[in-house]
Amino acid sequence: QAQLMESGGGSVQAGGSLNLSCVSSEHIRSRYCMAWFRQVTGKEREGVASIYSDKKYYAKSVQGRFIVSQDQTKRTLFLRMTSLKSEDTAMYYCAAGDVYCSTTYLPPVTVFGYWGQGTQVTVSS
Repeated sequence: QAQLMESGGGSVQAGGSLNLSCVSSEHIRSRYCMAWFRQVTGKEREGVASIYSDKKYYAKSVQGRFIVSQDQTKRTLFLRMTSLKSEDTAMYYCAAGDVYCSTTYLPPVTVFGYWGQGTQVTVSS
């Protein structure tokens, strides 16, 4: 069964940085769109960033502060988060799907077939 496992979350002060990682099992095809979502308790899960071939998408709220990348094998997804704000506090999830992602379009949560368990990011002001 395909698996995704996130790591790297934690607590940091506003203005600080964190690096998230997501390791995928061999069942996750290298052609899949890989994405980061985040969710605050009581709110909907929102897209943060994605990578699909050479196309990268960023939500407006994180543009210029977050960088999404993959290793050469495309088995590990990264999210470099800098200049963190209190509003970045959330559970961050890694997702994968056999879907099309572009620089301006991140498909909705419902079309991603694979999800990790999440890693908590807490930013204190």
